[in-house]
Amino acid sequence: MSVSRRLVVVRHAKAEQGGPTDFERALTPRGRADAADAGAWLARQGFTPDRALVSAATRARETWASLTEGGGWDLAPDVDRGLYAAEPDTVVDLITRVDDAVQALVVIGHNPTMASLAQLLGDGEGDPELENELLSGFPTSATAVFSYDGSWADLAEGVARLVGYHVGRG
Repeated sequence: MSVSRRLVVVRHAKAEQGGPTDFERALTPRGRADAADAGAWLARQGFTPDRALVSAATRARETWASLTEGGGWDLAPDVDRGLYAAEPDTVVDLITRVDDAVQALVVIGHNPTMASLAQLLGDGEGDPELENELLSGFPTSATAVFSYDGSWADLAEGVARLVGYHVGRG
């Protein structure tokens, strides 16, 4: 029996141009508002996460904080330093290790990885308008929602259906 799951791929929100290091760049006020808008949009779609994998970079952690504020969720993320510089296949490997008790998963990271991941996962059978939006770019606060029937361990290229796409603009 296959179980329908939701996977949400998010690019961190708008960050300051400078910081002590790239890893420590914080969100701008607009970035915080955009991420909160994306969280509110997810909540309006009926999405509530069971788990979140979040890059340890400051801007990704702050994106999660604003996303949860907008969504009205209270969930501590799994912060992973490896997501900072991960390639798409590495992110898929992290997802395949998620326990099958998790029905709704959020992954927050950086481009170009998040854009590539979203394109890689899609089966091309989603709403054509959403597919075109996704392919036209994955700006800061971009949020792609996929439906996936199966075990996380079996997640692979082209097996998830794009069911939502939103760019937070608070």
